Amino acid sequence: MIKKMTLVRKLNVFNTSSALQAKRLYAQINTIDIDVQRNLTYLVKTLGQSSDFKYREIEPALPHSTSIFISYLFGMASEDYINSYIVKALLRTNFTSYSSSNLFSIVKKQILNVAAVKETYLKDVVIDSILLGKTVIFLPGFNKALVAESQEIHARQIEEPDTEANVRGSREGFTEDITLNTTLIRKRIRNSHLTLEDMNIGKNAKTVVRLIYMKGIADKHIVHEVKQRLKSIKEVDILESGYIEQLIEDYPYSLFPTIANSEKPDKIVGKILKGRVAILCEGTPFVLTVPHLFIENFQVHEDYSSKFYITSLVRLFRIISLFLTVLTPALFVAVSTFHQEMIPSVFLVTIAASEERVPFPLFLEAMVMIFLFELLKEAGVRMPRPIGSAVTIVGALILGEAAVQAGVVSAPMVIVVALTAITGFIVSSLNSVIVLSRFLLLFAGGLFGFFGILMGGIVLLAHACSLRSFGVPYLEPFGPIVLSELKDSIIRFPLQKLKSTPEHFIGEDYEQHNTKKHSGSSTTNHKDG
Repeated sequence: MIKKMTLVRKLNVFNTSSALQAKRLYAQINTIDIDVQRNLTYLVKTLGQSSDFKYREIEPALPHSTSIFISYLFGMASEDYINSYIVKALLRTNFTSYSSSNLFSIVKKQILNVAAVKETYLKDVVIDSILLGKTVIFLPGFNKALVAESQEIHARQIEEPDTEANVRGSREGFTEDITLNTTLIRKRIRNSHLTLEDMNIGKNAKTVVRLIYMKGIADKHIVHEVKQRLKSIKEVDILESGYIEQLIEDYPYSLFPTIANSEKPDKIVGKILKGRVAILCEGTPFVLTVPHLFIENFQVHEDYSSKFYITSLVRLFRIISLFLTVLTPALFVAVSTFHQEMIPSVFLVTIAASEERVPFPLFLEAMVMIFLFELLKEAGVRMPRPIGSAVTIVGALILGEAAVQAGVVSAPMVIVVALTAITGFIVSSLNSVIVLSRFLLLFAGGLFGFFGILMGGIVLLAHACSLRSFGVPYLEPFGPIVLSELKDSIIRFPLQKLKSTPEHFIGEDYEQHNTKKHSGSSTTNHKDG
């Protein structure tokens, strides 16, 4: 037994020493060389096959008649900026009056006319910096390099997003530039607790992803969980925030969205101030926020700009529209097929007369009509904007009228599908849930009547009750009930009665900060008294 323990200890020591040796070897290989030419050879070998990789040799008046090299990517870095603030500054300087040992520090602190300059010893950092559009400067005799900010800004102008129109509120929308998007958030939250954290994720693309949250307000456990899930993305290249949404959500196979997205800066800022974590992705205007609750699908940022009674009424309309768009086809088919006794006699005669000319069962008729409407909606989205709206409107009118006249569908069914379509647009964030649930309940109602609809509804409700978004129950504040949060749920209380931050999102640091703040202010008041 003792021999086995001794052998295990020796193996552990051997493994530890091997790991340390591997780290030291990697650090030695990854360290920038003192010889500038060797560093340039490494860059040419790594990036030289790309036609946009550029490097330039500068020969200012140096003590030992050696050269300075700069390297960058054409298009990613601004050549005008490089020429004006880096190259000119180096060429105009007489380095012979400076000591060779202080050359690196002097160039960094006195000569370069750029806002941000940092130094690095690692080749990996050099490569990543060049790929981000920065300029790398190699000085002779130093095993480190300078990295200067020089990115070329190619940003779309700030416009109102088409996907989220509003009557009152900001007209600004996010763009594809992550820096500009961050600025739109920063200018709305002038607070030192606003925290930004960057990371590069993906197998090859190394997409820049930025977390933004309020330190002390956002739950630190949620922040940690978001970081861990993002770091676990290694085998997939991220090209849009939708990739991230699918890879980090709690239930990938669920109908219900547990991560929110928006193009509106004011909406994202409102969520950040309520303890959410925002996830920005380079190359897309859609910003993600977590956690996301079901009730948030019926709330818009514009609600807080209106009177509380108007907002409460509009929210009730949104919730009613969800039930109408999901249940109307299923209820119509179930009542007309299995429960005719519930229909008034006059209306029943009208429905029977309309269905008499239709050769298809009511269930199949409803399925086909809803399917055709989804096709029209998809055509309107994918076609060019001026043509898409015309195709959707004209196509629906012509097809509906022609189908009724030809006896393919009944007029009541056209009315039902039209009502279903209109109410479905009101809660657009639940579009996928609405479409799939509508077909599911229609199928259940067409086969089993009210019993099938009831069982389908119970299955959907039970599934929603089981969901959590980054540890927060999806149906809060209804399941479980949080009394303080019911003030801003289906109905909205006056702003004076609302808390700026929900209790279940407040971190421990926020409570400690407020406790210290209040105790400090009371002490000050006591001294003043």
